[in-house]
Amino acid sequence: MKVRIHTTELKLLVGDITEQTTDAIVNAANSQLLHGGGVAGAIVRKGGMKIQLESFKKAPVPVGGAVITGAGKLKCKYVIHAVGPRMGEGDEDEKLKNATLNCLRVAEENNLSSIAFCAISAGIFGYPMTRCADIMLSNAIAWLKGKTGLKEVVFCLYDQKAYDIFAAALKKLNVQTQFGR
Repeated sequence: MKVRIHTTELKLLVGDITEQTTDAIVNAANSQLLHGGGVAGAIVRKGGMKIQLESFKKAPVPVGGAVITGAGKLKCKYVIHAVGPRMGEGDEDEKLKNATLNCLRVAEENNLSSIAFCAISAGIFGYPMTRCADIMLSNAIAWLKGKTGLKEVVFCLYDQKAYDIFAAALKKLNVQTQFGR
């Protein structure tokens, strides 16, 4: 599914985020930037230990924050490490909003034209996928309605179930769909 928001194409797809060719991909990270499991582990396994070593220099990162590193052997140029909330820690919705917006801010500060998000915190951190989709999409769309250099924002979902949840959330936001899936 694709929609256009001003000059930016927002796209949903099912796939492996480590295969994305956007300028940057988003890693759902922990505050210490220890990339052992989930999306973070897959990124380091595929991109190389260089990503982990560079991450150590940027840690710790507060919940809701985001930092950028190189991408090692990945197809993208950069990895933006976003620290999302763990379910039950309190103020999770605001923290996820901040993580999403901080990824976009980091992309803009680094003059990137494209970024691919995963569903931050919706894996081992236990955040409900439906709430994740609502918060990430609504905040990304609000950002894209302002002045931005981003030309493409991708939400790369791991499986069809996550895609369907994000697609339903996008439809609920009444964004005019310009293209099919």
